[in-house]
Amino acid sequence: MPELEQAHKLDQASKLDQALAEVAAEMADRTDRGDVASYIPQLGKVDPKKFGIAAVTNDGRVLTAGDADQAFSIQSISKVFTLTLALGNVGDALWQRVGREPSGNPFNSIVQLEHENGIPRNPFINAGAIVISDILLAGHQPREAIGEILRFIQFLADDETIIIDREVAASERATGYRNFALANYMKSFGNLHAPELALGVYFHHCAIAMSCRQLALAGRFLANGGKNPATGHSVVSAERARRIGAMMLTCGHYDGSGDFAFRVGIPGKSGVGGGILGIVPGVASLAVWSPGLNANGNSKLGSIALEKLARMMNWSIFAP
Repeated sequence: MPELEQAHKLDQASKLDQALAEVAAEMADRTDRGDVASYIPQLGKVDPKKFGIAAVTNDGRVLTAGDADQAFSIQSISKVFTLTLALGNVGDALWQRVGREPSGNPFNSIVQLEHENGIPRNPFINAGAIVISDILLAGHQPREAIGEILRFIQFLADDETIIIDREVAASERATGYRNFALANYMKSFGNLHAPELALGVYFHHCAIAMSCRQLALAGRFLANGGKNPATGHSVVSAERARRIGAMMLTCGHYDGSGDFAFRVGIPGKSGVGGGILGIVPGVASLAVWSPGLNANGNSKLGSIALEKLARMMNWSIFAP
């Protein structure tokens, strides 16, 4: 029986490796690549022809295709890791300051904050992530909070070479007028303690640069019931891993979250740098990068690639 199980795993790994290569080849030929996030000047300089994809399976295989080893700005994907840290710090008290519902509005919208008394709809829209940054700041200097976030991600990926792109962070601060407005508006409702400091932490963690390989490695604990499958070390409880995955499924693609769940069927978190972290519970962690975005601010080809890969591998949390 162990021999049959091992043969099955090898067969699945070979199938996945082939699927990644096919998806990467198809994406390389496409011309409808979306538009890069030029409203952040440094992101506007990225080559839209880039495409990378990586998968880290729960049995330890790391499979890649395309530009999977080129670092890119993970942007809002970092919110998965800051949420994980903040839940570790304050537990369910976090939900008194941030909601758990899809927004149905653009990620930088201020409209809902007015109607909902300064409580962001969820931790993945900008306002929610700024509150999370404020929580991580409690009792710390910004430099300490930023360092804690970076070290956590390095720990998860087992890679100390992961860095913050200071030029991207500076570019975001220089053009982040809506984020300053969101922070000050939440301060007026008493839901933010230190707007300037929280924004500094927020801009820096969004500017973390990672490759698809590194990102898939960092996310593997969410595909393995909260444990790092390489070490067996528990990062979070299985229940918390499920809940973070639920947030990713319902809120991870802003007002395109429902469409991503409909088409792909797995939890995912996107970023305007063109990356997406995908989780196949019990199977694998995925990362894809294509800088061009669709109308909702999610990677256009990245979303298509994950939809094709999920169909080829029969991956969906809704599959029988």
